[in-house]
Amino acid sequence: MDFKNKMNIWVGEVNKALDAFVPEKSSPEANIYRAMRYSLMAGGKRMRPVLSLAVCELLDGSMEEVMPYACAIEMIHTYSLIHDDLPAMDNDDYRRGRLTSHKVFGEGIAVLAGDALLNHAFETMINYTYSNPGGITAKLKAMSVIATASGANGMIGGQVVDLESEDREIQAEILRYMHRCKTGAMINASVLSAAILCKAEKKDIEALETYSNNIGLAFQIKDDILDIEGNPEKLGKNIGSDIDNKKTTFITLYGMEASKRMLAELTAEAIDAVEARFAEKAGFLKYLAEYLLKREN
Repeated sequence: MDFKNKMNIWVGEVNKALDAFVPEKSSPEANIYRAMRYSLMAGGKRMRPVLSLAVCELLDGSMEEVMPYACAIEMIHTYSLIHDDLPAMDNDDYRRGRLTSHKVFGEGIAVLAGDALLNHAFETMINYTYSNPGGITAKLKAMSVIATASGANGMIGGQVVDLESEDREIQAEILRYMHRCKTGAMINASVLSAAILCKAEKKDIEALETYSNNIGLAFQIKDDILDIEGNPEKLGKNIGSDIDNKKTTFITLYGMEASKRMLAELTAEAIDAVEARFAEKAGFLKYLAEYLLKREN
């Protein structure tokens, strides 16, 4: 099966699972479920859960077992986007081609929708673990990886550095640290949590961690490039927000050409890591890295 077909199949399976995990409600608090689903089911690449499924296939694991944790990661990612778009953060009006959550539901409900998705992510993982206690140590460790990646030492910590870096230049070391936390941590968690659930060997995990660290940073560099050169219609949001917010980016620090070289180098290093360990079985991960390198949204 070629890369695009497999990607589309896995995205469809993730969407089906997310729809089941976060159903519509008719109870008095139904509006919070509408707000949660508005952002969660708005499309997107589903890169993080697809990474988890790709690692699962690579390691001959159980897709049924990995899916709840993969979907939980997507819920956490979506909550972070809802909060990022708020006026107190990036103040964006559009996300994935339509109005952001706070523009549709108001700021209060948007905050609560993000909070609810974060809580629901852990409810989903805990409920599955409780109902399927076999291999519980691996399941608890996977949840710990996801919790750490999404917390103050991961994604939230990176967002703090990002907010505090507006209107001033920051050093390259801080920029890399910020994005390894803000963007890279949850990408890394997608790969490592699946590897843990699939009982990966130490050398498997080392290769996959090198892969995920490199594509995580590459993903952010590509975002910085698209914020200048991207097509707003394909991106589903306005470009130039980094300039408007006076943020240091890879482009402002290194220039466009050097940033593009860095992007290509990180992608190549990611591919080399998994090919050296898994040979032809790493095909999907290789094509995914190349897809992210060339993406337009």
